[in-house]
Amino acid sequence: MDSSYNKLLAGNRAWVARKQAEDPEFFARLSRGQEPRYVWLGCSDSRIHANEVTGTEAGEIFVHRNIANQVFQTDMNLLAVLYYAVEILRVKHVLVVGHYGCGGIATAMKREDLGFVNNWLRGVKEVYARHRDELDALSDDRREDRLAELNVIEQVNNLTKTRILQRAWSNRELQLHGWVFDHRNGRITELVNRDRFEGVDPLFAYESTMPATGA
Repeated sequence: MDSSYNKLLAGNRAWVARKQAEDPEFFARLSRGQEPRYVWLGCSDSRIHANEVTGTEAGEIFVHRNIANQVFQTDMNLLAVLYYAVEILRVKHVLVVGHYGCGGIATAMKREDLGFVNNWLRGVKEVYARHRDELDALSDDRREDRLAELNVIEQVNNLTKTRILQRAWSNRELQLHGWVFDHRNGRITELVNRDRFEGVDPLFAYESTMPATGA
């Protein structure tokens, strides 16, 4: 058996022993269910762990990840996670989390043919095309960082167009945040924060989810 595989099982046993020593009730609490206040829609990058970088514990953040933290209206996986988090778990904060040094962002800036990955990163290329004048005026390093930021903002905009968020906003308070994580210093920066349907073409507003005032 590959030693790197055995390392995972040994690591699990060590983790269990450590958690039990630190907090004998940890697993009892974990088994009683989850009541997270946050849903994290982030990148699949192996260097970023939602609980670790936010100083939270297991059970506090509901997580969905994909390459370059994309939000597609046809992604049933993401929409199911979002619906469950917002409607069933009743989270209070939706977090779209991108990061600098993202391989998906860097790849989208090139013309390399990577098969199916091309289709997935098409959205990032569209973001670049919409902001080409701004991005082309930047240095190479800053250009990639800025595209990561613009991509987060675009995915936040995409979320505001979902019936899931619009319905939640018509009934209760819900915060939508766009974050970017920096591997170079470990810091998270908030790029955008929304608590209602605003700044998006009204064409994307569903009448059944809007307040009676039409706002």
